[in-house]
Amino acid sequence: MPVDRLALITGSSRNIGLAIALRLAADGFVPILNYAHDDRQANEALAAVRAVRPEAICIRADVTHASDVERMAERAAELGAIDVLVNNVGAFTWRPVLETSPQEWDRILSANLTSAFLCCRAILPAMRARRRGAIVNVASMHADRPRATPNTLPYAIAKAGVARLTRTLAETEGPYGVRVNAVSPGFVRTGANLPHDAPSKVPLGRIAEPDEIAAVVSFLASDDASYVTGAILDVHGGALL
Repeated sequence: MPVDRLALITGSSRNIGLAIALRLAADGFVPILNYAHDDRQANEALAAVRAVRPEAICIRADVTHASDVERMAERAAELGAIDVLVNNVGAFTWRPVLETSPQEWDRILSANLTSAFLCCRAILPAMRARRRGAIVNVASMHADRPRATPNTLPYAIAKAGVARLTRTLAETEGPYGVRVNAVSPGFVRTGANLPHDAPSKVPLGRIAEPDEIAAVVSFLASDDASYVTGAILDVHGGALL
């Protein structure tokens, strides 16, 4: 049976993605979770979200592949129209450019940029038809700045592409009533390795919690942001000031 206020969040079985799914569930959306590989982790995430919204579902799909994205979109459409798409899935590497293989280059760009393009391409037609919808892309604090980021080249390029994708779609989809924005996190507590001196790089003196990123996504997805489109909102505690 179709339900109202659906939110599809890619890469949402852990960390920032799961925090976003939980926050949107608390906001009244029915989250559609997505994951690629770890069934156990996905089941645990779905149980946590269903404790807030029992209607939530989880779809296994590798969103770097067009066929998987189309299948995910078709499955999600069985519940109803997607109101919010959050392109959260991504991958990171810390490697000098001369040690970066073509395969690693492709992997990082596919995870961070191609996935967002494919998901937007799959979901936008229905949003256009309804003349409403919100897309929130997850970029990074370096995405919208003309500064060098050594050892993170494919990631930095991919996230810069996400920022460009965001603004381009905000321009083209605005006439259809679809808003497109991005959030750019800084250092976030996700279990991944962070520089040992990360807190000292942040004027607020600490790294972010996933819930703090989710709160900004919640705003951009909400009616409170009804006149916000094409925005790239920094959530880095002042790390780039």
